[in-house]
Amino acid sequence: MTLAPMTPLAALPSPSTAVWPLGPVPVRAYALCIILGIVVACVVTERRLRQRGVAPGAVLDIAVWAVPTGIIGARIYHVITSPEKYFGADGQPLKVFAIWEGGLGIWGAVAGGALGAWIAARQLGIPFAVVADALAPGLPLAQAVGRFGNWFNNELYGGRTTLPWGLEVHVMDPDNPGHALRDEAGNPVLQPGLYHPTFLYEALWNVGVAVLVLVLDRKLRFGRGRAFALYVMGYTAGRFWIELMRTDEANHILGLRLNVWTAALVFLGALIYFLRVRGPREYLIPTGVPAIPVPPAGGDVSQVDLSAREGGRPVAPEGYRVVSEEQFRAYRETGVVPEEPAEPEDTTADDSGDGAGSTAPAGTAGSPAVGEPADEDRPAVGAAEDSARGDGAGRAAEPRDAATDPAAGEDAPDAEDRAGATGARPADRDS
Repeated sequence: MTLAPMTPLAALPSPSTAVWPLGPVPVRAYALCIILGIVVACVVTERRLRQRGVAPGAVLDIAVWAVPTGIIGARIYHVITSPEKYFGADGQPLKVFAIWEGGLGIWGAVAGGALGAWIAARQLGIPFAVVADALAPGLPLAQAVGRFGNWFNNELYGGRTTLPWGLEVHVMDPDNPGHALRDEAGNPVLQPGLYHPTFLYEALWNVGVAVLVLVLDRKLRFGRGRAFALYVMGYTAGRFWIELMRTDEANHILGLRLNVWTAALVFLGALIYFLRVRGPREYLIPTGVPAIPVPPAGGDVSQVDLSAREGGRPVAPEGYRVVSEEQFRAYRETGVVPEEPAEPEDTTADDSGDGAGSTAPAGTAGSPAVGEPADEDRPAVGAAEDSARGDGAGRAAEPRDAATDPAAGEDAPDAEDRAGATGARPADRDS
């Protein structure tokens, strides 16, 4: 009888080195993965922002705020959820600032990065929902890349397994951070057995979330931050079951890891937002610069700059105006900026005046002024004024001759059509 081998025939290896010296500066694989993830997120977000009408380069202005605040938020979340490492009996408070030694929480990173992005969006005049929806597929891709930093560090793995993709994990040297402990022969020491590569599970799940957001957003055309809410739901759903597999040290509440509860609560919040918020996708037209059409979808957007140039320098837009998809398409094709809808006049002060006919609109009877109230109210107002004069009963109803009075041939529906043709009403624009 032949016994089956106890050692699996296949396994995933782990790097034995996560830090390389570059002169006096240590280059850490974890930091490189985070930086590469940020670059991926910026590239995807930049393209999606341009497709919605934002001028090139805006993502860099957003990243200047979002990246630092995201790192700070990630560190704050880690310290708050693991205070004993820094403020316990054997804790070292100054280690709070030792980010290079690890300890960043994705929940704090998203919250802090969102705060920075909101500040940048206000400065640029871009609705924050547009930024969030543009970032929705790029953020999980960045997280997928960043998870490989955990692979280099030989951390965040799951329980023992005999699966072919089981992970080899090195015993890291506490006296030489970033390097595996070595035996007398100089070979790196491995933990006994193989382990679930939870970092890889999460990386693959995040790629799937990015694809899901891209596909559904293209089909359903999400707006008002719903694409970002979809990303949050997708990520937290995966993080919930992956967190249950991890065996690294963590605080527990009611027998479950803290991040399991966090994932569940954040998922519910995103689900409520996704179901309650409705609205069309927002498109933007820059203001304060000459109109330059945006290329059609699928074109080489990297060859087009929406900003005007003076003296070789791009002129940033003063802000942006939200328009409908139809208006944005027309702007892309013609470069003609659609007119802003006229605001209705406030006639409250006129109604309280002491002069007869003070509510009469400017212009002729058959040509209403721009922005005046609905035309169907005009005949009633005119009749009330004639009655108030008292200079002839029934004169308000006196018929007009269409041959001698051109205004007599205009009816209320035609006038209403002319008023509606001046552009979209503010209620339509804000819906």
